[in-house]
Amino acid sequence: MVEKTTVSIIKADIGSLAGHHIVHEDCLDCASKALEKAKKDEVIIDYRVTHCGDDLELIMGHRKGEDSSEIHELAWNTFKEAADVSKRLKLYAAGQDLLKDTFSGNVKGMGPGVAEIEFEERVSEPLVALLADKTAPGAFNLPLFRIFADPFCTAGLIIDPGMHEGFKFEIMDVRENKVITLTTPKENYDLLALIGTTGRYIIRKIYRAIDNLVAASVSTTRLSLIAGKYVGKDDPVALVRAQHGLPAVGEILEAFSFPHLVTGWMRGSHHGPIMPVGLKDAKCTRFDGPPRMVALGFQVNEASLVGPADLFDDVAFDRARSLANEIADYMRRHGPFEPGRLGMEEVEYTGLQKVIQDLKPKFKLLS
Repeated sequence: MVEKTTVSIIKADIGSLAGHHIVHEDCLDCASKALEKAKKDEVIIDYRVTHCGDDLELIMGHRKGEDSSEIHELAWNTFKEAADVSKRLKLYAAGQDLLKDTFSGNVKGMGPGVAEIEFEERVSEPLVALLADKTAPGAFNLPLFRIFADPFCTAGLIIDPGMHEGFKFEIMDVRENKVITLTTPKENYDLLALIGTTGRYIIRKIYRAIDNLVAASVSTTRLSLIAGKYVGKDDPVALVRAQHGLPAVGEILEAFSFPHLVTGWMRGSHHGPIMPVGLKDAKCTRFDGPPRMVALGFQVNEASLVGPADLFDDVAFDRARSLANEIADYMRRHGPFEPGRLGMEEVEYTGLQKVIQDLKPKFKLLS
């Protein structure tokens, strides 16, 4: 029996430097030491510690499977230690995403976001880790549809026999905690009817239709639904396997050449363009944004993570970044008006809703 590999990304905002800007080096160092100890203790086989904006990202290769209590507890304890560093430095929003006091077997529902894939390694196993900041999980709906269902983006859907039968999309209704699976291309229109509503119906997993090979995984945490109030945008992560009957790395990246509008940005309450950037530019400054996307490329080798390649750190994405800045200019000129600002039901800071509630008694019926 072939031993399976699991790659997990578990992330959290545990505090940041100068507002919602960037993870402090001391927090990154703290997390690296914790995971290095776990590697020596053979809890994990390999790891990378990085960030996207103000989110601390733990990328781990191991043999424990998805939803492993041991791996999730390792991540939770690492975040707690890094949050303690944040508190000592009086960083902004220290421990923001840690919504519970004690670990209870799994970090899902406790604040951190999780994307995991368990698989049998192929002869060559390219994997792309996608890390987002200042946006919500639905930000992946459009690019993942383009990667796995749009031949204008992914030529392999036409050319590669391994992809020609399409993919299965597992969609999660985050409000009712239910899932549905739809297969492309047969159910393309049904799929689009759901995933166009990015705040509620979120792509969770993708499988190749011919053999159910797992192809992608997305974190689906909605922090406001867990906490019952705004505690920060969800800043999702995703894992996408590539090549050999799956989309090529270049086809995956092509989906981000268009900086589509996403929810989030300032105070989690605005529409803004997702900007593909290298790690050196994964810091959100203008109006706490614009929202960012980092792509890290790995080769997985016996659960070790070879790399990463900083895939968006390339002049090929200069035009996308320039367009994102133009879109940001346009959206900011709306000020407090929709669609620059989200609709009332999606605005995640409760202050605006309080203003409306306070004004309601002053409304008078027209005679």
